[in-house]
Amino acid sequence: MAADTRGGSLSGLTEQEAKEFHSIFMMSFIIFTVIAVIAHFLVWQWRPWLPGPQGYASLMDSVNYAIAYIPTFKA
Repeated sequence: MAADTRGGSLSGLTEQEAKEFHSIFMMSFIIFTVIAVIAHFLVWQWRPWLPGPQGYASLMDSVNYAIAYIPTFKA
């Protein structure tokens, strides 16, 4: 069996290959997590997803303001 000749692991990787894969996987996961945290922070700054002191009514003021200034295109 190939697994027997490579150290008997279930993945078929040697210990060195498994450590290398693990380090690449962890680095990719950390980079992805940092990018996700930054993206969430930036979106929170742009549009908070929790209501303000006046509740969701304060969010509707922004929506109504935006709707009033959407240009209308006539064909």
